Amino acid sequence: MAATFQASLWGSPTISIIPPERRNILSVLPYFHVYGNIVAMNWSFFNCATQILVPRFEIDELLGIIGNFEKIVFFPAVPTLITAVINHPKAADLNLAKRLGLLNSGAAPMASELIEKVQDMGIFFSEGYGLSESTSLGISNPILGMKKVGSIGIPFPDNDVRLVDVEEGREDVKPGEPGEIIMKGPLIMQGYWDNPGETKGQLVDGWLHTGDIAIADEDGYIFIVDRKKDMIIAGGFNIYPREIDEVLYQHPKVAEAVSVGVPDEYRGETVKAFIVLRQGETATEREIIDFCKTRLTGYKIPMLVEFRDSLPKSAVGKILRKILREEEAEKRKKS
Repeated sequence: MAATFQASLWGSPTISIIPPERRNILSVLPYFHVYGNIVAMNWSFFNCATQILVPRFEIDELLGIIGNFEKIVFFPAVPTLITAVINHPKAADLNLAKRLGLLNSGAAPMASELIEKVQDMGIFFSEGYGLSESTSLGISNPILGMKKVGSIGIPFPDNDVRLVDVEEGREDVKPGEPGEIIMKGPLIMQGYWDNPGETKGQLVDGWLHTGDIAIADEDGYIFIVDRKKDMIIAGGFNIYPREIDEVLYQHPKVAEAVSVGVPDEYRGETVKAFIVLRQGETATEREIIDFCKTRLTGYKIPMLVEFRDSLPKSAVGKILRKILREEEAEKRKKS
């Protein structure tokens, strides 16, 4: 209930002026996931909002549902779902800016290229950050206050957030320097069930060490850099794959993209990009690499590119780098 109350306070500047009979939420997120549970299901109960349930994501069906409603007040989603919606040929005909009250992105960082496209379409958009260990909440852009493209926002009330050095996790970093997000507050978990060892590694003096690397600007707005575990070390250089992903999403033929580190005898690791092309498009490995050469420092350029029909995703639609790394490791074992 505490988390639901926090989420409702965050949205109160807009939801409070809408009469209950007109409040609704488009629920595509699974309710067993903490994002769907708190921000969709519990939020709708607390705010007396009608739930528009979509048990299974299918893009044409989803667009049809959106088209059947004059106004959808709240649509919490994830980047892959938003990408599928705004890139669909029918999106322009639906006038999403008119039909969607608030489109919110969470669960994974959203590429700046996609955020700018959403905003260019006139859609009221916000991005936030949370995890299961923080009961889904933690950091978010204000609904009516200042938003910054690519930022996950500022801490929720009563949620203390620090960015600390990646190596030791003790010293606060300066604005503009990358550090690990750690959080402390009433919504932080007490521990992992029957796993004191894992709890000890994540909770230190009440501070949850998230494993997410970010920077904060002078205004206190936080920008995700990457997952600590996803960092690629190639030839002694630390590479954050999200920076590469951002560039890949700028390519006009790319629908989805993700980069991972794969073993390399000379560099230790090298960058490999996995790409899903837009429908009807074709591209070559050389085309993608040459595109990255004009936008990335040399050691960050993908040396390998693999085109796929789809990328592995979690139940909530988050692209799973871990699965791709495991697949690459298995390939090398067989070879």
